[in-house]
Amino acid sequence: MKILQKDELMTAEILLLKHLPKSFQVYGYLYACNRNKQSSVQFIVDAWPDFKVIICRPDPENKQASDWTKKVMFYCLDEKILREMLLEEDTIDWSTYFIIGGYDSSHTAVLQEVSTQRQVSHKHLARAHLLYLPYSSHLVTPAINSDMKSRILSLDLSHAHLVNQTWKFGGDETGYKKIVRQISNFPSYCITDGQGQPVSWLLLHEYMAIGVLYTLPEHRHKGYATVLVYTMAQRLLAEGYPVFCYVEENNIVPYKLFKSLGFIEDPSYREMWVVFNA
Repeated sequence: MKILQKDELMTAEILLLKHLPKSFQVYGYLYACNRNKQSSVQFIVDAWPDFKVIICRPDPENKQASDWTKKVMFYCLDEKILREMLLEEDTIDWSTYFIIGGYDSSHTAVLQEVSTQRQVSHKHLARAHLLYLPYSSHLVTPAINSDMKSRILSLDLSHAHLVNQTWKFGGDETGYKKIVRQISNFPSYCITDGQGQPVSWLLLHEYMAIGVLYTLPEHRHKGYATVLVYTMAQRLLAEGYPVFCYVEENNIVPYKLFKSLGFIEDPSYREMWVVFNA
């Protein structure tokens, strides 16, 4: 097992680039770290540089990492090595609450086996489609009138409470701190009303996925969400960012929205989120 140092992270990013789209979750964290937008995680590999498993975990030495949900991610090319790392190495603190998120659903049996041997409880949180834009030519341009375009702005920190209150996984102090970090470090957009207040918004997660898309109920069915996703995707493509998102199964409206804008997926592939020690 090896903890990657700062000068090795760009090499790891380049290696994971070859495994997109399935490596998007860990790749996104590496991308953010290599551009000084994320510093509270560590990357652990089984070997270097020819690794088969890379795990992203909260940095135990970083105070910031303990201030928000403990999330672990991995990309795996060899389940036997993954099992060994989770069982035999101290790669994860199994004594506390944490989430393993965005992993290939084919690895579910291995995680269930490990959690049983570790004698920790686990609970399914979500199963999602992975949608992404491989090229700028895939992006479909929606209709945007001049009035709507003039009301597209970036979020600022004064909007963090509103975003947190309406976010499915927020509503508490941890969620607020996460939203503040996202607004402070990553691109965000909103559409405002006549008084300049946000009525629809979109952010990037710390692993670079498009997310936290929300429109106030009284402002829905006006095309705001579609315009925000397009605006964000256009910017990310222009600046060289990865462009991807996760949409929970059975969440039909956002799924259709992203597909209408040219996002694609592997229909047989799903990503999972599981919580341990809940």
